[in-house]
Amino acid sequence: MKQLMIGNEAIARGAFEAGATVATAYPGTPSTEILENISKYKGVIKAEWAPNEKVALESVIGASIAGARALAAMKHVGLNVAADPFFTFAYMGVSGGAVVITADEPGQFSSQNEQDIRHIARLAYIPVLEPASPAEAYTFYLEAMKLSRKRKMPVILRMTTHVCHGKEKVSFAGWTPRPIGSVPAFDSSAGPSIPLTTRALDMKRRAIARLAEVAQETDGSPLHELREGNDPSKGVITADEGAKMKAAHEAVALVVEVDDFAPEALSPIYKKHTEQKQASPDRAAS
Repeated sequence: MKQLMIGNEAIARGAFEAGATVATAYPGTPSTEILENISKYKGVIKAEWAPNEKVALESVIGASIAGARALAAMKHVGLNVAADPFFTFAYMGVSGGAVVITADEPGQFSSQNEQDIRHIARLAYIPVLEPASPAEAYTFYLEAMKLSRKRKMPVILRMTTHVCHGKEKVSFAGWTPRPIGSVPAFDSSAGPSIPLTTRALDMKRRAIARLAEVAQETDGSPLHELREGNDPSKGVITADEGAKMKAAHEAVALVVEVDDFAPEALSPIYKKHTEQKQASPDRAAS
């Protein structure tokens, strides 16, 4: 079945098909519509707004350790609020599955700053999947939950504004209800789940080892896309937004030397934002 939907709606559909039973979030553009769309699956997924991002994440940590497939959604600055439990989450592991959805906002159209959550994820030893379109948001969520369940660790799904709010026809599969009486179960083998100081260092080593296994496993993943051009001497590695991907291909044809690189060459968002400010001096002054 195909349906025209925004990226946030595609994530909700992916969560539904992946067997999510718990979803929490704190509203903030561009992530707000994720939980709004998940609420359509009432009776299958327990969806609730949290008083802040820290509480949202802690609810998901508890649910995933207890065996549920859970997700937390927030914008990029929201992860700052949730940083305390977030940085320990990878140490703890999960029994069910856990996906943390963060919505970065290049160009900060409705945010107080720009952040790249990938750097924070590296510090926390948590893998990141980055969809470049609404269709990939759906597919990548399914893969993120599958990876979380397989490796017993949380996974970040990094969205950006254009992927969250862009529209695309998304092909999705049907939903297979869980057997009656099927309930989440705590799996002690995924632990220990309490990072006491006497065991925290060993838990950290385990988190690092899991991340290394994920890196090796995903190296040849079909989620990676290779587009070959006419000149093999030039290449660009890029991720997230479809617009940025397109700009990268155009830049390959234009950039002759690495020294000629400028951020504006690969980021039409910054160029557009600069033009808007120049056209509105009063707004820029404010």
